[in-house]
Amino acid sequence: MADNDMNAYLRFKRGLTEINPLANSYREDSWGELMDYKKLPVENSLSLLQILHHRFFVLLNELSIEEYKRTIQTEVLGRITLETAIQRFIWHNNHHAAQIENLIRRENWKEI
Repeated sequence: MADNDMNAYLRFKRGLTEINPLANSYREDSWGELMDYKKLPVENSLSLLQILHHRFFVLLNELSIEEYKRTIQTEVLGRITLETAIQRFIWHNNHHAAQIENLIRRENWKEI
């Protein structure tokens, strides 16, 4: 989730500072094979998410209606507004959180 959210944050900032930039995709599966996933504890990603979400919140909280109407170009959806991009970002995060919660229940893991 940290990598996904970093990418979303950067796409969003590019949408605010460039004219309809291409919001590149990335290979989530390949990124998951890199050493920062294998060698670092999950707490590093959780800290990164907390800081990143705070920065994203501050940015979003200050935008005008016109800024939310700016666009980015996606490979799958074509041109979308930043308003749509943030809605999809929230949905995607909720989807991942539900997957994690389901895994915790399925494996009967307990909080530490």
